[in-house]
Amino acid sequence: MLYLDANATEPVRPEARAAALAAMETLGNPSSTHAAGRAARKLLEEARDAVARACHARPADIVFTAGATEANALALHALGEGRTILTGATEHDSIRAAAPHAVPVPVRTDGTLDLDALAALLEMHPDPLVCLMAANNETGVLNDIEAAGRLCTAHGALLHVDAVQAVGRCNQNWLALGATSFALSGHKFGGTMGAGALITRPGQELRPLMRGGGQELGRRGGTPPLPAIAALAAALGAGYDGAKIAKYRDEMEAACVAAGGVVMGAGAPRLPNTLCVALPGRRADAQLIALDMAGIAVSAGAACSSGKVTASHVLAAMGAGELAGQAIRVSLPWNVAPDAMPEFSTAYAAMAKRGLRAGAASA
Repeated sequence: MLYLDANATEPVRPEARAAALAAMETLGNPSSTHAAGRAARKLLEEARDAVARACHARPADIVFTAGATEANALALHALGEGRTILTGATEHDSIRAAAPHAVPVPVRTDGTLDLDALAALLEMHPDPLVCLMAANNETGVLNDIEAAGRLCTAHGALLHVDAVQAVGRCNQNWLALGATSFALSGHKFGGTMGAGALITRPGQELRPLMRGGGQELGRRGGTPPLPAIAALAAALGAGYDGAKIAKYRDEMEAACVAAGGVVMGAGAPRLPNTLCVALPGRRADAQLIALDMAGIAVSAGAACSSGKVTASHVLAAMGAGELAGQAIRVSLPWNVAPDAMPEFSTAYAAMAKRGLRAGAASA
């Protein structure tokens, strides 16, 4: 199988696998005071220190969670109390579900946030919580977090950044750009599933979403998933060859356009690994099946909808019209091989050609 669905989950990196296995050999609970517990605690805090270095943060300001969905929910729960919440129109469902009554901030047709609209909404709603993606999971489009951060600071707003797709692929200091907090998830950059983190600016108080035995300085109850956290920290330090991956992505993009595909977010700054392309007249689910039968794994939109393939709210917000239900996402993993480009390009061109024949026949 040719795996091109890295935005759903990256393949586990060797460093992360080794770290997880080593953590599994550690017997104790990090909250226990005996020697085995202290050994587990040492591993936990070493991982926290490594994440802090990679994310330009203090270890004390990192709260480990079970993943980014929980981290986003914790941010909204802790920072949004008593505030109007503003969210980008293309945000991930973990934000949309946690803030169902949020005021949407529109995006431009290329998928980037409309900063003028954000400024106007900040004038209308004093002291809000603003939730913005650093990078869209479907299109790869990057938001200008620095500009949004300046606006939020000027208006006294808090800013939570969903940096899930960006961490590990873009070396940004989100806190220095104006973020109050940001979320990440280990399996999105080559760790294992089961661990994420919410990272806050120094001294930011957090009202816990999950209460328990006082873990994470009382900010998140529950025994930490030590193997997954160790894997997360190891994956963050593994490096990422964005220039090479962008070159491969651009080759695939050119082949898709030559076959009749329409690139979503073309012209906007994007993640180096992500291509969202619509094939006019072909439903996204039909494209997924065709490529799956050719041994190629891609997706349509987010991978968090219980296997459902529906028209993308992201592309609808971008004004894509019918193309919103005709787009697939191709996201290259960190270990993509050079022969992936011709294999995918050949399969995509054949699929598009079959679609044209079917359209001609029906006409």
